[in-house]
Amino acid sequence: MRKIPLVLSVFAVCAAATAANASDPSRACTTAPESQWLKIADLQAKVEEQGYKVRKAKLKKGCGELYAVDKSGERIELFVDPTNAKIVETKKDED
Repeated sequence: MRKIPLVLSVFAVCAAATAANASDPSRACTTAPESQWLKIADLQAKVEEQGYKVRKAKLKKGCGELYAVDKSGERIELFVDPTNAKIVETKKDED
């Protein structure tokens, strides 16, 4: 009987960890209307000016989502404010 609460606790911790590792940031990068967003090519260029080599870029849920390589050669995923190219969140790219 004591094993059931333990198993449920372990399951809850694993579920929370999986949610934390989702590919989307916990919130939108901007609340500005799309009319104020940079074009994807301009967003990519501004991120590259910051020293990243962008491999893939897209706009998703109010964020620029860019897969890039940083200065040390590490593959990373960047979540960027599409109005000004400010990096909101960085994650190690697991792909």
